[in-house]
Amino acid sequence: MPQHTVAPPIAVVILAAGHGTRMKSALPKVLHPIGGRAMLAHVMDAAGALKPKRQALVIGSQAPEVGDFAKTIDSNVRIAVQDPPRGTGDAVMKALPSLEGFAGAVLVLYADTPLVTPETMSALAEEVAGGAAVAVLGFTPEEPGAYGRLKRDDKGALAAIIEAKDAKPEELEIGLCNSGVMAIDAAFLSARLKDIGNDNAKNEYYLTDIVALARADGKRCAIIEADEDEVLGVNSRLELAEAEHVFQLRARCAAMVNGATLADPDTVYFSYDTIIGKDVAVGQHVVFGPGVEISDNVEIKPFSHIEGARIAPGAVVGPFARLRPGAELRENVRVGNFVEVKNAVLKDGAKVNHLTYIGDAAIGAGANIGAGTITCNYDGFNKHKTTIGDGAFIGSNSALVAPVTIGDGAYVGSGSVVTKDIEPDALAVARGHQKTIPGWAARFRKSKSEKK
Repeated sequence: MPQHTVAPPIAVVILAAGHGTRMKSALPKVLHPIGGRAMLAHVMDAAGALKPKRQALVIGSQAPEVGDFAKTIDSNVRIAVQDPPRGTGDAVMKALPSLEGFAGAVLVLYADTPLVTPETMSALAEEVAGGAAVAVLGFTPEEPGAYGRLKRDDKGALAAIIEAKDAKPEELEIGLCNSGVMAIDAAFLSARLKDIGNDNAKNEYYLTDIVALARADGKRCAIIEADEDEVLGVNSRLELAEAEHVFQLRARCAAMVNGATLADPDTVYFSYDTIIGKDVAVGQHVVFGPGVEISDNVEIKPFSHIEGARIAPGAVVGPFARLRPGAELRENVRVGNFVEVKNAVLKDGAKVNHLTYIGDAAIGAGANIGAGTITCNYDGFNKHKTTIGDGAFIGSNSALVAPVTIGDGAYVGSGSVVTKDIEPDALAVARGHQKTIPGWAARFRKSKSEKK
């Protein structure tokens, strides 16, 4: 691959005009998520890492929401509409006005091929910067089947893309196949894309024909190779699951390489944006939803579900804990089994160990929340906040009816329903007085037995 000290100028064209009928879904195919993020977003994020000068998205008229979604990721992306769909060459033609005046490498990507890495995209662009008119991303599948074959010339350059149905028996023996992803010199693309014909069974314009045009002009075409997993295209729910599997393998490996321990990696699930520190221990069957940031030296015990949460060093979570969006656990916090935390800050050393709901709350440093405690944050119309001071102790099976403040060092007796603020260092007991009637249970059982 040519070596360059300065990254070549890059433009990106993402093709997303397909109808995705095999997904059998009202949601456009490219908006189906992998790792908690739409496939299109994965492609745009990877391309965005290369800081392209231009980025264009080609959509179908049946799914304007695809363009709307893309704008939420990059407000500068240029949207082109292909209607009717007439092949990949025609789709790129729709994007050409967005490339006017651009000189450099044009990356042609697919919104349903979400696992291509920025490094691979950069390698394709480098080939164009080094003089290739076209650089094609190839891969070697276990079963080449109906994939187009990449035929090399005697110098190792790309000589032709041969469709399987047109290949000779010896050409079908070629294992290197076409992924569809490519980089094309912008000037060559602008000059020759219009010359792609549609003399084929479907009367469509295929971008792969650009290789034959380049070779006819005496220009070099290059091949960059990738693993089969990287170029996995998604056209069905089964392939979506395969892509999710590959994404999770990557995420698990990255977490372990960066210093986390996964007790059983195959049972841990990450999101696209999970941040996990060093010396983090993650138990079996843990799921990280979007928006999770875990600092160093944290333990996540088995069967916990975490999303939208920040966890500081020394914290221990689980087992069977649920952290929902807005949960912030500061240093050395303990959140135990069957505890749910939502939109709440637990300050240093706070403990919520059993069977408790903490929502819309601030829990002071060193506070201890007993089993069965509930912050009653919703009155049927609005959410309200519970504030618990440093070092406070909340007895088991207490209901704290927000808005309410419990002062530093205060105690709440078990079984209390707290509706008023409690001053620091006070004891509050809010429950009915116990009444004991000697012999009542025996008389009750006798009367019931006599009536049988």
